[in-house]
Amino acid sequence: MKYHVTVGDRVYQVEFDGDQVRVDGRTVVASLTTIPGTPVRHLVLDGRSVTLAAQPLEPGRWAFTSAGEVVEVEVVDERTRHIRALVGPGKSPAAGGTVKAPMPGLVVRVMVEPGQAVAAGAGLVVLEAMKMENELKAPRGGVVEAVAARPGLAVEKGQVLVTLRPE
Repeated sequence: MKYHVTVGDRVYQVEFDGDQVRVDGRTVVASLTTIPGTPVRHLVLDGRSVTLAAQPLEPGRWAFTSAGEVVEVEVVDERTRHIRALVGPGKSPAAGGTVKAPMPGLVVRVMVEPGQAVAAGAGLVVLEAMKMENELKAPRGGVVEAVAARPGLAVEKGQVLVTLRPE
């Protein structure tokens, strides 16, 4: 089965064939173990071990937290990709202008203000969740349109924290 995995501005082609995993045509050794009853996953990729917390955001979208950093990932199968090509992608949250809380938590720090230009990957908000500080980053460059987050604010999963508009 072939998937298109979007991480930030980069799209990877990932193909599963039995025990083999190919990423952009390169075969890698991969193992993913779930710790039952928790969002914690243990990933071994080509001998490199990573422990991460996985939070589903909506169908096909996940937030992964590892070492205090949150990365949003969108996974689209080949069939969905073809349908999107025919009818258009619609409003895709991964391509949208909002940064949402990937999990419930407490806003520790806000690093931007309305009108500020930001580059893709720039830190926007620091959210404390699961006893870790997670820096939420701009999915792409733009101008901060609105900031709903403020230090000390308790937020729920999916709550809009920052709204961006194209430059």
